[in-house]
Amino acid sequence: MGRLTFPGGIHTYDGKELSMDKPTVVLLPKGDLVFPLSQHIGAPAKVVVAKGDQVLVGQKLGEATGFVSAHIISSVSGTVKEIGKRLTVQGNLVESVVVENDNEYRTIDGFGDDRDVGKLTKEEIRNFVKEAGIVGLGGAGFPTHVKLSPKDDSKIDYVIVNGAECEPYLTSDYRMMLEEPEKIVGGLKIILKLFEQAKGIIAIEDNKPAAIQKLRELTAGEPGIEVVALKTKYPQGGERQLVYATTGRKLNSKKLPADVGCVVDNVDTVISIYMAVAKSTPLIRRIITVSGDAVKVPQNYNVAIGTCYGELLEAAGGFVDRPEKMISGGPMMGVAMYNTSVPVTKVSSAFLGILKDKAAVEEAPCIRCGKCIRVCPLQLMPFELAALSNRNAEEEFIRRDGMECCGCGCCSYICPAKRSLSQSIMQARASVLAKKKKA
Repeated sequence: MGRLTFPGGIHTYDGKELSMDKPTVVLLPKGDLVFPLSQHIGAPAKVVVAKGDQVLVGQKLGEATGFVSAHIISSVSGTVKEIGKRLTVQGNLVESVVVENDNEYRTIDGFGDDRDVGKLTKEEIRNFVKEAGIVGLGGAGFPTHVKLSPKDDSKIDYVIVNGAECEPYLTSDYRMMLEEPEKIVGGLKIILKLFEQAKGIIAIEDNKPAAIQKLRELTAGEPGIEVVALKTKYPQGGERQLVYATTGRKLNSKKLPADVGCVVDNVDTVISIYMAVAKSTPLIRRIITVSGDAVKVPQNYNVAIGTCYGELLEAAGGFVDRPEKMISGGPMMGVAMYNTSVPVTKVSSAFLGILKDKAAVEEAPCIRCGKCIRVCPLQLMPFELAALSNRNAEEEFIRRDGMECCGCGCCSYICPAKRSLSQSIMQARASVLAKKKKA
């Protein structure tokens, strides 16, 4: 099979060489852990503990309040120190449970017990995933039990494991493909039990040959699973781009992958499914890439959810010099940070320190070069959509398919005039969605 890809996209400096060849390090938390009750798309969890309560590893701190919601589970044992508003990476204050770690890591009964997956029903598998509090770990945070519960199981033709990891600097998924490939295959097999008609696809960009080889070796005797090499290009890991590249099927903003017969899960989400179903272990840890040219010792860390970002920076040796930008996530779609005293959550993937903020430059007038159109993976006209956004012309913005923008940032990256195209478009998109929600 040839390299699979999609229209548009860009080639960036990926910075992955800074951390990709270093084994993942387990980092135990030092201070208090903070667990925001909203770490996912959907309704926030409802707190089920009180100040002063003793909690165990694997114990629920917050319980899902609807179908599209997720449990919040303690990653340490200790005492509930406080319940109240705490700052998150997005810069907002979120109701949170603060746990004082006793460093004993005592667990709930049954934590880590093996299960015979072959004897489980579909309903049991989905319930174990829900009870584990698993959400999409590629950044979206959509509750995984919902994704695994389409209206008709027989309509799902493909289960796609997203191993593209196309964001610059990020290498956590790559390390997991090298270090825990058996769990990826095991997790995919569990998902395929839910969808008997489906084929499994593990999709990896071709700049990760070691991961492709390892997973092909592991799946050599599995006729229902194929490992495919994707052309290395950003945003290859975007859901719409990945579905198109692997199946030829097209998504838009009004459709979910299930609407075109696909289920898509990130590498670490699939590992978490395996751990929840086969090993009775809920989602209590994240693999975080700490990298960038401002970081002394770039590294991937296996870290307890709730750990302070400042502890990640300390473990990596701090900064070589004061960075102009700190980012939670990747440089293309991540969130700029101004404070490291915020907790790692389920949707955390990276902490980057960048010495020179290349985006902090003065904009020039659009020269109508059309580069933004050529790189747009959705074949939109970003320069026109940004202009409509700046004029608050929302009806025309909608008519010209502005709501289809996925916010990948390719247009802003390629623009020779350094215009904030993606940011303007996403502001208009957010405004339209907010007005629809109020209506």
